Amino acid sequence: MRNNAKGWVVLVGILVVLALVGLGVFLWYIGGYNKAVNLEQAAEKGWADIDAALQRRLELIPNLVNTVKGYATHEKDLFENIAKSREKYFQAGSRAEKISASNELGGFLSRLLMLQENYPQLKASDNFRDLQVALEGTENRIAVARTRYNEAAKQLNSYHRQYFGSFFCKKAGVEPVEYFEASEQAKTEVPKVEF
Repeated sequence: MRNNAKGWVVLVGILVVLALVGLGVFLWYIGGYNKAVNLEQAAEKGWADIDAALQRRLELIPNLVNTVKGYATHEKDLFENIAKSREKYFQAGSRAEKISASNELGGFLSRLLMLQENYPQLKASDNFRDLQVALEGTENRIAVARTRYNEAAKQLNSYHRQYFGSFFCKKAGVEPVEYFEASEQAKTEVPKVEF
């Protein structure tokens, strides 16, 4: 009878250990899965912040262009390129296309803002100054949002490449995301305004 009681104690002990191991594995799985989902959501939120700031920039541009048009009437190509870049952004189907269109637009905006050096009366215009300040504030927001997004992308992409992280990302359907990087042209070329 004593051996029978001892057997039950051993069996219960084994069952408790197995239950604890099973619970540990379950909690590990849930934690890894949730981390993949949370990293994906952080990257998506980061992208949404960039998208909102870019949208604000796109809404300011027509006002800025119209203000400058009165002074720099012969800059037709620049205004057309800005309009085409805005259109490209709105038509972009992927994140990569939006990044490309945004980088292109940034170069044209730099040229537009540099026009003030050649038009002193434009520099003195209150409308232009107000729009320039609003655009500069938006550009700063874009820079901050881009930095935050790229940090979230780095964390997600790193987790996706880790041994167990890749397993959890696959289970959660989480894919790596693209970084928001400056175009090669923007890295090497300073905008020029020629007359």
